[in-house]
Amino acid sequence: MTITATKFPIDLGAYKPLKLDPSNPVLTNEQRETLKANIQLCRDAIVLFTATGAAKGVGGHTGGPYDTVPEVMILDAFFRGAPDKFVPIFFDEAGHRVGTQYLMAALRGELPAEQLLKYREANSKLPGHPELGLTPGVQFSSGRLGHMWPYVNGVAMANPGKAVFCLGSDGSQQEGNDAEAARLAIAQYLNVKLIIDDNDVTIAGHPSKYLPGFSVAKTLQGHGLKVLEGDGEDIDDLYRRLCEAVTTPGAIAVINKRPMCPGIEGLEGSTHGHDVISVDLALKYLESRGQAAAVEHIKSIQKPKDSYTFLGSGDKLGANRNIFGEAMVEVLGRMSETERKEKVMVIDSDLEGSCGLKKIHDAYPEIFIPSGIMERGNFSAAAGFGMEKGKQGVFATFSAFLEMCISEITMARLNYSNVLCHFSHAGVDDMADNTCHFGINNMFADNGLDDGHETRLYFPADANQMKACVNAVFSDPGLRFIFSTRSKVPNILDGNGNDLFGSNYKFVPGKDEVVREGTAGYIVSFGDALYRSLDAVERLKQEGIDVGLINKATLNVVDEETMAKIGKTSFVVVAEAFNRRTGLGSRFGSWLLERGYTPKYAHLGTYREGCGGLWEQYPHQGIDPAGIMNKVKELAK
Repeated sequence: MTITATKFPIDLGAYKPLKLDPSNPVLTNEQRETLKANIQLCRDAIVLFTATGAAKGVGGHTGGPYDTVPEVMILDAFFRGAPDKFVPIFFDEAGHRVGTQYLMAALRGELPAEQLLKYREANSKLPGHPELGLTPGVQFSSGRLGHMWPYVNGVAMANPGKAVFCLGSDGSQQEGNDAEAARLAIAQYLNVKLIIDDNDVTIAGHPSKYLPGFSVAKTLQGHGLKVLEGDGEDIDDLYRRLCEAVTTPGAIAVINKRPMCPGIEGLEGSTHGHDVISVDLALKYLESRGQAAAVEHIKSIQKPKDSYTFLGSGDKLGANRNIFGEAMVEVLGRMSETERKEKVMVIDSDLEGSCGLKKIHDAYPEIFIPSGIMERGNFSAAAGFGMEKGKQGVFATFSAFLEMCISEITMARLNYSNVLCHFSHAGVDDMADNTCHFGINNMFADNGLDDGHETRLYFPADANQMKACVNAVFSDPGLRFIFSTRSKVPNILDGNGNDLFGSNYKFVPGKDEVVREGTAGYIVSFGDALYRSLDAVERLKQEGIDVGLINKATLNVVDEETMAKIGKTSFVVVAEAFNRRTGLGSRFGSWLLERGYTPKYAHLGTYREGCGGLWEQYPHQGIDPAGIMNKVKELAK
């Protein structure tokens, strides 16, 4: 672990390790004051080091770890006071609360406090979700909501006689996995204690508004759990309820009501508190707390940026994840209001701002369903709406969560449904959240049989092609998956410096496109890997290697004409950000051989766990222009 030379500007040595006996539910005055001081110290520290992520542009999350400090401080005291009674791990369903894990590792002396100032930076080993084996002091991996409570059930089975804690949230409780976990915990009388931060805030809104019938407490009571509900900011009541939960056998939920980011002016109760605190609000908060050194450190941060100049693409950057929504609004605008209501239903999974669906929500709220964090059910609802000929269900979420919907995709196909899906955050670019949020197994969506209901996978290369793609495939029957990245992508240029996908361009599903001709061999790419591959092609040509470039925007259909063109050359390299084991490259070589083509073949893709940061993920995987050029040179010998 590399240690930054900068001293952590808040004195974590002021933390006073406390031992508490859960058999005594009443705090002494000294214990209470120590807890309050520890809570305030840790909250200040969380604001500081998460705000460094905002200042550096790598993002992060402040609200979740900040909110849950009181219960974490009490659990830490339990672990110290009665170590034989607990599995001493702060298992957490919400990976974005990773700040808790990093801070506790620092307080235990397992992570240098100064390292916290590198939060979410590339190669800092402090990614946006906890990863076991990567960061000293981190004891589990987490990040996809609804996955940790079922796992904790197994931990409890492996540790009879000990209580196991799982930090939950009203958001994670919306996932169907947690309902299954609750039933098993009750049936097997597992000693699992759910500590749930119920702040009525998720990314896109307030559960009380978009799921008005949903109650965390009533839901868990319906599964058979004892529920202890109260004010999470009332230290004495919180402590009493946690003591009761620990001293009562079986599965129990301690539900803590509080506003998001209590005490942070400008964020308290706001959905914006879910993400990283803004620099301005962090400075204001830290100044009010008298943390002058912390304020100066944040002010001194300079945001890093990628200085590399890519050849073959322009300087117009487009966020395709938002362009999808803009293109959809254009398509829907050509329909009458009656036709829209009758033929289109758009359903969100609490990510409308990240997937472009907010554009649709704002323009045509009458066809928009703001829903909860329940990807499987929402996808199936879209598929059910699109079961009838001429109707379209529209669904969107992050590409990482496509893996959660495979069975529902199969059932939609078997029911001949029409679903237009947008899976954003595909690949690895700009993924400071890191490995658990990589969208690299997207080809799993193409899991039907040859004679099954049509499934098409599309990954447009820039904003112009995204618009053209949405317009071309919107009305098509079957399942259509359109992918986009978290990062912005530049406009792709032709050999004359004009937009390749300009105003006269028409997207043709299933048709590959020649971006650059070549006589020595070809690179096949798509999405955000295309402009990087184009840069490699331009530089290779300058070095005398006449390699060409193919844009395969339709990922799962063989273009026979293009296959014949490239199959007769000396080599073919597939360059992508998808999983090397499951991506386009894992199929493309077989497609060549099946047609009798035998060029030298290689495929580059994501093959290792992430390094954090933003654009740094590409060179880390060897799929940046340098990596692509090296592979071409190897085959061109």
